[in-house]
Amino acid sequence: MKFSINASELQTALTTVSKGAHSHSTQQILTGIYLSASNDTLTLESTDLDLSIRLNLSALVEEEGQTVIPSKLFLDVVKSLPNSAVHIEYIEGSDTTNILCETASFSLKTLSARDFPGFPEVAEEESISIPFASFRDMVRRVARIIPRDAIQSTIDGVWIAVDEGELKMVATDTYRLAITQVSVEGVKEGFKALVSAPFLQDLAGLSEADPLIEIALAENQVVARYGSATFINRRIESSFIPYERYLETDYQTVVRFDTAQLKESVKRISLLSSKIAPIRFSLNGPSQTTQLSTASQDVGTAAETIHSEIEGDDFEVGFNSAYLIDGLSSVETETVSLELQGPGKAGILRAAPEQQYLYLVMPMRI
Repeated sequence: MKFSINASELQTALTTVSKGAHSHSTQQILTGIYLSASNDTLTLESTDLDLSIRLNLSALVEEEGQTVIPSKLFLDVVKSLPNSAVHIEYIEGSDTTNILCETASFSLKTLSARDFPGFPEVAEEESISIPFASFRDMVRRVARIIPRDAIQSTIDGVWIAVDEGELKMVATDTYRLAITQVSVEGVKEGFKALVSAPFLQDLAGLSEADPLIEIALAENQVVARYGSATFINRRIESSFIPYERYLETDYQTVVRFDTAQLKESVKRISLLSSKIAPIRFSLNGPSQTTQLSTASQDVGTAAETIHSEIEGDDFEVGFNSAYLIDGLSSVETETVSLELQGPGKAGILRAAPEQQYLYLVMPMRI
């Protein structure tokens, strides 16, 4: 195998494909990236047996062949190279691959391409294409609430479903729930799956290379295609919580805020709040104001009164400050509503209709 390619193009491709390589597998072959060169195309593949990634690149191929190079070392070497042509050669039957770029040269130990797992072949049932920018924004709104150390598959996953012409993404950590949606066309109502949040976050973190991303469902897997890359990940088999029952529409009070003002006020008050000292919302209908306050033992107190449009009863409710900031950080409209069912019950932050974003947060005792 012998080919040449631009260093920056190879680095970008390796950054994407390396996400599928296993970092600490007892099967050494899974820590590598599979390379196959033929017909002026370089194919890169990786897998940890749950996630598989394949990416095709144009390259000047002088000799066809295949090999497997340790992922982390390969990426680190390519990152260190100048933005110039890289010449890579693997001699069939050897255990090394030579990398040359200007005055730099490396000789890396390789693994047998014969031992690398084949790329999965799946029978796709349903597929959907949406603008990548919309997909990226949706994932970032809901996935931020997924706990990094989640051990329950239903918490580690994002529910994706098409309902009445809307593609929905829903996530929860049991203390809060985020829902975002966007209009789609030509997709059957049966399109639904529980998908790994880290997988979606990796997709959302890709550099913009194509206007559309395609998501397809198979019996046990989800397939994503973006640009010249294909991603296949195992679906989470658990069922998602029946979240609709928490979205009651019979509210006792609705409070409308200027989003930027509320966000800044919460951030200021949160300087003195804590996990056990919530931010208290004290509603005052006659003055159309809401006082935000907190009191932490051995730390101090803070309070701020801001304008709000209040419809309904006055009362007090408290929320975790970090949860509020997470929810408000995803609101992109000028105004946001806080819908309250009463003291001690969940509150819902709802963006203005043009964004179609909802964030439910459980209250704290005050």
